[in-house]
Amino acid sequence: MAPSTSQLYHHLLFFFLVFLIFHAQQCPAAGGSWSVLLASIGISAMHAQLLPNDRVVMYDRTDFGVSNISLPNGACRPNTTDCSAHSVEYDVASNTVRPLMVLSNIWCSSGTLMPDGRLVQTGGFDDGYRVVRIYKSCDSCDWQEIRNGLNQQRWYATNHILPDGRQIIIGGRRAFSYEFYPKMSATENTPSLPFLVQTNDPNVENNLYPFVFLYPDGNLFIFANNRAILFDYSNNQVIKTYPTMPDGQPRSYPSTGSAVLLPLRITKGTVNAVEVLVCGGAPKGAFVNANKGIFDGALDTCGRIKISDPNPQWVMETMPLARVMGDMLLLPNAHVLIINGVSAGVAGWELGRNPVLSPVVYQPDKQVGSRFEVQNPSTIPRVYHSTAVLLRDGRVLVGGSNPHDKYEFGNVLYPTELSLEAYSPSYLDSNSSDLRPKIILPVKNTKIGYGKQLVIVFTVSGIVDPSSVSVTMMAPPFNTHSFSMNQRLLVLDGGVAAKILGKSRYQVVVTTPPSGNVAPAGNYLLYVVHKEIPSPGIWVQMQ
Repeated sequence: MAPSTSQLYHHLLFFFLVFLIFHAQQCPAAGGSWSVLLASIGISAMHAQLLPNDRVVMYDRTDFGVSNISLPNGACRPNTTDCSAHSVEYDVASNTVRPLMVLSNIWCSSGTLMPDGRLVQTGGFDDGYRVVRIYKSCDSCDWQEIRNGLNQQRWYATNHILPDGRQIIIGGRRAFSYEFYPKMSATENTPSLPFLVQTNDPNVENNLYPFVFLYPDGNLFIFANNRAILFDYSNNQVIKTYPTMPDGQPRSYPSTGSAVLLPLRITKGTVNAVEVLVCGGAPKGAFVNANKGIFDGALDTCGRIKISDPNPQWVMETMPLARVMGDMLLLPNAHVLIINGVSAGVAGWELGRNPVLSPVVYQPDKQVGSRFEVQNPSTIPRVYHSTAVLLRDGRVLVGGSNPHDKYEFGNVLYPTELSLEAYSPSYLDSNSSDLRPKIILPVKNTKIGYGKQLVIVFTVSGIVDPSSVSVTMMAPPFNTHSFSMNQRLLVLDGGVAAKILGKSRYQVVVTTPPSGNVAPAGNYLLYVVHKEIPSPGIWVQMQ
């Protein structure tokens, strides 16, 4: 007897369910989890820096209007009626914020965590163009400002710490030059940088917030628009010009891709391979189109280049999700997290569309085609003016998002976002707890020298695979506008972990970085990684 229509339907439904179950088993599950830490920190976190006391200083701009957090004790900014804060310090341990007073306009500024733990932050807009601001964290500390600390106006510039302990400030809007802070003398000059002129698209720019990384020989890799150079800043000389990215598409603000210096592996005192990864952005013409209400799809490509090769060439890869205004963060286990952003439009007021809610993890050591993994999504759009910062415990602090020229909380496509979230990568899942190391020695804030043996004692509750233990060091970056300045992850040269002192206790002996060119002096987070599961970090000081 022929089956009835109802029976056919149920058979088809059964096979469809079997197919779904089989397909789910074949596809790796998304990872990571989200939690809202604070519904409001009072400001929109446009800029963020983790400090060596596990606090995060954040700020937006002084001309947004009145924020949702007041300055303490009835204080107001001088010569204004604005008694609200535009900067806060977030305490990770207590999950609280403290308002700070910033005087000049910090909008689209830049900064560097200095070797002594101070955040030295430069430039901005209008009355903040040439200001240097210093924040040294304590329970009652506040911003200090130097009105004319810069030689030129710096707005959308990039800063980087140097081996001599100073920072270099590169570019900015209509600033095709670089300078240093602190100055060697009152008459220190401001050399021109023609590369910034060459990469400036008329009426669009696409070369702001250039991607800058310290190369292990002491020179700087500088990427702007769609190409890059190796630059000797001491002699104002281009050492090498790299090929243009094969697709020729712009990746710098306002096309706003992101970039990382991939983890530097130190072997016998040297770094043999130096690679840069640039991902996302918006295609040519997207900025002009977005201003006409036409929102072009974001780029879904990454370019990876081994800049240490004699003849470096870009290798292009395809991301599972197209993204503009995404942040790229190095994770303690040497993976790369791509988070925040939108899939259409560009950076700028109201110029982005279609938030990308799912982060992606990129694993540099896997084969091309299997490096990306989509993670669990957030529910909060993080569009223009969002931030992301790695915390000591391995979580990623996510805040900001305000595509408006003031605070807008209703009747707009993407309201101003004052909340603070934590993204916990899959290595923090509870089912990994027996693999997770915990560092016993050294203790926090240990001072370490260059090229020295460092004994690290750690515990693991489960079974340890000695061949799957590594030690990494992370330089905490300054994050704004989809780029983390000074971001750097070092994989230290070390032997096999050996069990000591009875159950669950181990040690590994590593060699510290060889020089300030590889690891500039300052504060780092040290992690022990076991089977790609990192310990909570401890603060150490390279000196």
